[in-house]
Order: sequence, then structure tokens, then C-alpha cells
Amino acid sequence: MIYTLISLLVFFWIVGLVSHIGGDFVHTLLVLAVAVFIFNIVTGRGARV
Repeated sequence: MIYTLISLLVFFWIVGLVSHIGGDFVHTLLVLAVAVFIFNIVTGRGARV
């Protein structure tokens, strides 16, 4: 689930950078998603498949 959210945010971030629409907001969400991802890796709560 987290990987899907991160990949979608990366996609929308790139689109926002290219078209200059909502780039700052998506960038903030992307940084937040990466922080949560790193926190999950550090604490050992990775997604169980």
C-alpha cells in the first residue's frame, strides 16, 4: 500500500514540476510519504506480502 502511494506521489510530483501546477503541495506530500516509508523500514514494520 505504501509503495503504491509513494509511486503515485512521485508521478504527480513530476507532472506538477513539468506543468507548474500544485508542485509545492505534491512535493510536501512526497517528502511526508518518504519519511513514513523510512520510519517503517527503521522500525521494522515493513509491509508483509
